[in-house]
Amino acid sequence: MSAVDARPVPAAAATGRPGTGAVLARAAGAEWLRLRTVRTTWWCLLAAAVTIVGIGVTAAIDEASGPADPLAGLPATFAGEFGVLLGQFALLVLALLAVTQEYASGGIGPTLQWTPRRGVLFAARVAVPVVVATAAGVLLALGADVAAWGIAADLTLPAGDLADSLGRVAAVLASGSALAVGLGFLLRSIAGALAAVFLLQLILPFLLQGIGVEWMRDLAELLPGSAAIWTLIGEPDMTAGQATALLVGWPVAALAAGGWSLLRRDAG
Repeated sequence: MSAVDARPVPAAAATGRPGTGAVLARAAGAEWLRLRTVRTTWWCLLAAAVTIVGIGVTAAIDEASGPADPLAGLPATFAGEFGVLLGQFALLVLALLAVTQEYASGGIGPTLQWTPRRGVLFAARVAVPVVVATAAGVLLALGADVAAWGIAADLTLPAGDLADSLGRVAAVLASGSALAVGLGFLLRSIAGALAAVFLLQLILPFLLQGIGVEWMRDLAELLPGSAAIWTLIGEPDMTAGQATALLVGWPVAALAAGGWSLLRRDAG
């Protein structure tokens, strides 16, 4: 007779249920399939491409047609950075719609039936749009940099400057898209989440800085949009530590609130 195998059996195998990793992979695959088969995703990517690369090309043409090389030796990476400063919003809309569309259409109910482990669904629905928006933005910024470099002969494109610029672009886009996803889960409304993202990332940072009242300027420097602007172009006046804290703190808070909303509230 053979000895009885006393090795422990994984709980998932003992119960016949797939493990968390398998469920997460399946949910992430479903999110990726859903994201790439929705037309709004491609419209958002097209809008981002036109804005980011278009601004880069426009800036390069302006540089090439300007007076005799006042910016000779300037890295071409400014093209992608300025492009992302405005073009990021198409990518943030992409990430936000990945969450809010199902609440608007009522499709969140069947989704929760198909993936009843809400924590796994939350992780997949955060990871996929954030990765897609960040990767797309970095590639478009690279395209803008290369286009600017090719158009304006006075510009340079050192590998070190390019890597640093694309790293900062990735940080801004990852932070902004995670913030958008978190607000989407929390507010469950396309209009409400869009308004919140635009206010925090664009309108309030510029508006409060421009009013000229000291406490409003101080308030503006606490917003995630101000940290994004500083990371890309060095304005307004803040330290790298402050910018990093804002880029991390705001999306973490939004995701914590959004995760609570998904885990504790009903699907309506």
